[in-house]
Amino acid sequence: MTNKLTFTRPDDWHLHLRDGRAMQSVLPDIARRFARAIIMPNLKPPVVTTAQAAAYRARILSALPQELAGRFEPLMTLYLTDTTTPEEISRAKASGIVQAVKLYPAGATTHSDAGVTDIARCEATLAMMEKLDMPLLVHGEVVDPAVDIFDREKFFIDRMLIPLLQRFPGLRVVFEHITTKEAVEFVQAVPNRIAATITAHHLMLNRNALFIGGLQPHHYCLPVLKREIHRQALVTVATSGHARFFLGTDSAPHPLGDKESACGCAGIYSAHAAIEFYAEVFERAGKLDQLEAFASFHGPDFYGLPRNTGKISLSQESWQIPEEIEFGGDKLIPLRAGGQVGWKLMEG
Repeated sequence: MTNKLTFTRPDDWHLHLRDGRAMQSVLPDIARRFARAIIMPNLKPPVVTTAQAAAYRARILSALPQELAGRFEPLMTLYLTDTTTPEEISRAKASGIVQAVKLYPAGATTHSDAGVTDIARCEATLAMMEKLDMPLLVHGEVVDPAVDIFDREKFFIDRMLIPLLQRFPGLRVVFEHITTKEAVEFVQAVPNRIAATITAHHLMLNRNALFIGGLQPHHYCLPVLKREIHRQALVTVATSGHARFFLGTDSAPHPLGDKESACGCAGIYSAHAAIEFYAEVFERAGKLDQLEAFASFHGPDFYGLPRNTGKISLSQESWQIPEEIEFGGDKLIPLRAGGQVGWKLMEG
């Protein structure tokens, strides 16, 4: 039996850090486990310029505890709007700190109200991204109220993603936090310019987790959890070694009161045990030998960045997740609060 795993230090290709005191509370969890992370730009107000991205990056670096300084690099993104200009894309590319641009369909998820209302308004900007090889990260859900919430990802493929790739065949695209077998099959079938991230919670949970034992607000996320057939499809492809699927936690912290409310926020916090959760999934699938590629190689290879040289180790021992975590003066309920995890990060 394997009782220790040592592999190349992984990266998180989809992360929400928030800002200010809240960011300071959760940043150490991710920085202990990952060397780099793609930082989502959906703050209030959103990060829409290169100057704002640089300022946010500086705040992240200054918030790192001294013992983690130099061990974590935030990879910045811009929030695509109807008015983002090609010139801003040029500035972002030249900066060296902005790695991608994020497409949120307006109203699709948390803090997406400033998102794109009509992709046609972004034609010139997308053309510049294609020219400069700046990746587009897509929240892959339509916002049509006539579409069932469990089908929003499937409809996004047909209505938005296929026409987008036809219009811009050279554009590099990451289909973020995929949740369905249709998304898996689509990425597998298209050219190498498109990849996908997969979260730990979508690998571990199906939509029953929203309702067992009563309504479970801390399992509510967007895209919403799906049927078991979709979870199984995600596990199969994540553990298969396919080079265009890689780790992206979509860890998204919210204060307790914002989750347990009449209109609870979408988002699951997993950064406290992210790589450990992935190890559990790969172990159950009998594919621990594929974890390093999924967590540490596929992402940087797709983004055209060097692989990390440092190492991380996990020991096969159980530990208990706290019932709650301090969150900028408030409380945060982590994924599997009060439960056990079968792998433990070895510090050092």
